Amino acid sequence: MAHLSARGTRTPATWLARRWLDVGCALPLFAYVLLLTVVPILDTVRLSFTGSGDAAFPSLASYRAIFASEVFRTAVGNTVVVALLSMALQLLVGLGVALALHRRFPLRGVVRTIVLLPLGVPTVVAGAVMLLVFARSGYANALLFALADLVNLVPGVQWQFTPLAWVVAGGWRSLLTLAIADMWKVLPLVVLIFLAGLQAIAPELYEAAGVDGASRWQRFRYVTLPLLAPYVTMAVILRAIDAFRLFELALVLTGRVEPVLGTYIWSRYGPPTHDPFTAAAAAVVLAGLIAAFVALYLALVVRRAEATA
Repeated sequence: MAHLSARGTRTPATWLARRWLDVGCALPLFAYVLLLTVVPILDTVRLSFTGSGDAAFPSLASYRAIFASEVFRTAVGNTVVVALLSMALQLLVGLGVALALHRRFPLRGVVRTIVLLPLGVPTVVAGAVMLLVFARSGYANALLFALADLVNLVPGVQWQFTPLAWVVAGGWRSLLTLAIADMWKVLPLVVLIFLAGLQAIAPELYEAAGVDGASRWQRFRYVTLPLLAPYVTMAVILRAIDAFRLFELALVLTGRVEPVLGTYIWSRYGPPTHDPFTAAAAAVVLAGLIAAFVALYLALVVRRAEATA
């Protein structure tokens, strides 16, 4: 009995001797996550509760400072607006493009390759491209000029179009420009996710719905959309993380005209401010916004799934 008991006891040394290869393979990943993810996050939280000057730890001085700042409050609002607008555009346009690319047509492979090109464009270069599109003398205003000329051909209609400075105008124009630029940059990723979901749907389901007399819209509504729900959830979660932490595009396009949290954090951390404490507090607020949005979306998805079960 004593022999069996001793044999059945697993000490850490015994477990390590049996699992040494698994531990050795997992150790580099563990060290990577610990040193480059967990430690920086914990240090950022520590800095956010360390007020500048003689404030003792823990201190809410940095949080009081940023919430008292009108620029920070504007940045939070702009971040939420741009993130929601960008994700809405990405989902709608991405689904439309994926549905088009899912059909068979000549040169479909070439078109798919062209659609994927923005994914390989550096973010700063994408911002420069958007500057060419939305500048006062850019392509967007040229298109609106041509549209105004066509509208003025209608008898009794006079549209005197004035070129718009979309990027530096501030307000909804700058936020819309930023959302469109973000949508264009990451649209290929959303399209790939939706294409994977569309290709996973069995053609027999559409054939059965057609036999039952379902129209094309009914097949899309009652077959395609429900089966794409997991892929929509994946796209929303992945894109919410990136949309809320928008930085390079905002820095290139709008600069200080319409700040977002990413540019606000840099303005506090970088020169001439050099204030890592308020920057860390704003970064913690940004992480909280991302976590709250993802948790809210998942709660809505679970509630809807329970309601339809």
